[in-house]
Amino acid sequence: MGIFNKLFNSSSELREEKVLPWQTLNELRQLDEIKELSKFKTQLIFKHSTRCGISRMVMNQFVSLYDLDLNTDLYYLDLLNYRDVSNEIGYKFHVMHQSPQLIIIKNGVAVAHASHGAINDLELNKFE
Repeated sequence: MGIFNKLFNSSSELREEKVLPWQTLNELRQLDEIKELSKFKTQLIFKHSTRCGISRMVMNQFVSLYDLDLNTDLYYLDLLNYRDVSNEIGYKFHVMHQSPQLIIIKNGVAVAHASHGAINDLELNKFE
């Protein structure tokens, strides 16, 4: 029976779900704040499509790999509901739109960005 417990996780212990310190990004004015804050602390923007299975998979992987000890601010953008904010990110930080996408902002500019599976290949600690 031990192998079935391992395969199907049928133990009575519940796993704690990892919760990231997301800040909701839903207003254009926040982009100026992010740009200013990036002069003191690295800012991360995760653009997510709530209707895309690939975006959900990448976000789940990102959550599981994210180091809670990183000294960054982490923003979540539901790009379907806030398309204007998503578009303005492209203009303000000179990054072509992709989904899902992670944009790293430091000293007022995007210093790195990645989309899809490449998001989880970024070594975020290099940008602190």
